[in-house]
Formats: sequence, structure tokens, C-alpha cells
Amino acid sequence: MYRMRMASQGYCRALGVLVGMWVAVASAAPECVALSTAPPATSTPSGTRKTPVAVPAAPPEASGEIPLYLESDTTAPPEQWLRIGNDYSVRNVTRPTLTPFLPAAGCATGAAMIVAPGGGFMMLAMDLEGWSVARALADRGIAAFVLKYRLNTTPEDHKTFEAYRGARVAEMLRLAGAGRMAELKEPRATEDALAALRLVRSNAKSWGVDPSRVGMIGFSAGAISTIEAAITSNPADRPAFIASIYPPMLALAAPADAPPMFAAIAIDDPLFGNQGFGLVESWHRANRPVELHAYERGGHGFGLGRAGTTSMLLLDELMAWLRSRGMLLPQG
Repeated sequence: MYRMRMASQGYCRALGVLVGMWVAVASAAPECVALSTAPPATSTPSGTRKTPVAVPAAPPEASGEIPLYLESDTTAPPEQWLRIGNDYSVRNVTRPTLTPFLPAAGCATGAAMIVAPGGGFMMLAMDLEGWSVARALADRGIAAFVLKYRLNTTPEDHKTFEAYRGARVAEMLRLAGAGRMAELKEPRATEDALAALRLVRSNAKSWGVDPSRVGMIGFSAGAISTIEAAITSNPADRPAFIASIYPPMLALAAPADAPPMFAAIAIDDPLFGNQGFGLVESWHRANRPVELHAYERGGHGFGLGRAGTTSMLLLDELMAWLRSRGMLLPQG
């Protein structure tokens, strides 16, 4: 079986040219605006989203991606991009990457967050839960890095994929209605999350980041990978803090030294809204810091908030929590 190899220290140093480009751009920027060569924001506001129809799309230009690994499987088929409304999504990812969004000079707090979009491990909502989130964080002084992680393999043919996706979502909803949860897992996504944390920490100085303040935020399936990274066996590999946005809420074995967690979910979430709050209780039983925001309405997949609901407060509440924990100290 083909195996990926984590980038060596030499590979991390080889990224210096690209990292330097980010730093140079940041130094020239006069305002607190996210700096990235990723595609411009096109995400449809959550409150105006209709029944999503996915159509094949060409890959976006000027993504500014950095490969996570020195070697990748060159025999794998290319990833496939979609547009759902105005939002870009991608599936069949086999070559994981990280896309930096850096705060402008004078605005950086020293904190950083890996951003893990969701999509049921079938696809990644790169606009709604990736680039737009990273820009919002960078605008608030947090260096953000969008993780395009490896996914479950799905049918290459688009019509076959749509039928597969529809059947899988229907099964998730059926099980949720019966008080059960469909199996959602992709171990390689957790591997990629841990690799992303190592990559950011190894380049912390170049990116203006405090390596002790590198956290992670994940949405839905991305939240699963975020939580898995937070409970990995080696504490040194874990994120410093996590934000789990509409994750599965079932209880798990939280380690006694689990990182602080911010959790948010809508009570009317059709997938995870009826599971109770076992995840939060797991952190509480382990005597670890945890904060929960449970919104009356918002459904599943509201990104940074669905218009007309209190979920629109999500980003402000997350920033207040990070500030209260001393994660947003100004750079000295």
C-alpha cells in the first residue's frame, strides 16, 4: 500500500520561500484584512441557502495551497470540484494541503487556528466552512490555515456521486430520527489534522504565530477530526484549544489533559441535535475547560451563522471565549 511520508524538517525549511511571501505581503498591509491568495469569498449567506444542487466545476485559481506531505500518491485520480450555489466544494481529495490566511501587520494576536471544513467525509465545504471562516479569523488577528484533508472515496461519475450522496444523507437522517448515528470516520483526516498542526508549529516564527497557541476549529465531519486530534495519545501533538461546531454530541473518553473546548450546535440540528450533550459532559467529567452554545434554531451546516437566528453570534462568542482564556494576547 502506498504510504505518505510526513515532511521532514528540511521540507519545512524548503517552505521558507513561500512562507516569506506571506510575511512580506502581511508587512505591507495597512488594515486588519485577511491576507491570502485563496479564491475570493463567494459563499452564499446561510440564511438564503436553498436546496443545494451540486454541479461539477473547474478548480478555483490562485489557491495558495501548501502540500502537507513531501510525497503523495501520484497514481491517485485527481480531486473533483463542485459548486453548490455560489459555494465551492471538493471531493476525492488524496493530496492534503494547507492554505494560510494571515492577519495584516500590527493586527496579529499570535494565535493560530487550523480550519477543518465539513462534508460527511464525502466532500469539503471549502467556501462555507473553510475560506470564509479563515478570512473572518484573520480579520480578527488570528492566523488561519484551511485544511483540505483526505476523504472517503466517492464515485467519479457526477450523477452516480449525487445518487450516492443523497442515499448516504438520507441514511444519516433516518438513523438520527431513530436516536442512532451513522458511522462517520476517516482516519486519514485525523492524520492530516495532526500533520497540519506540526507544520504550523514548525513555521511559527515565519508566520508570526506563538506555537503554544495553535488551535483548531472544525465543522461537522471537520469537528470529528478536530476532536480526534484533541484526544490523540501524545499531548504534544494536540491543538492548544478546539472549537467544535455542530459536531456529534455523543459522549467519549476525554483525557485528563484534553485541551479546552468551545462547542456550538443548533437544537434543531437534524443530525446531532437530539443526542443530548454527552460530548460536553465528557469534558466536564474530565475536569477540563468547556463552553457550550446551544442555539434554538440554525439547523445543520450553518457555517458562521444562519441569518435570522442567534447562531449569527457564533464568531463573537468564540472570540470572547478565546479572549477570556488569554489566547488573543497581542504580539510583543
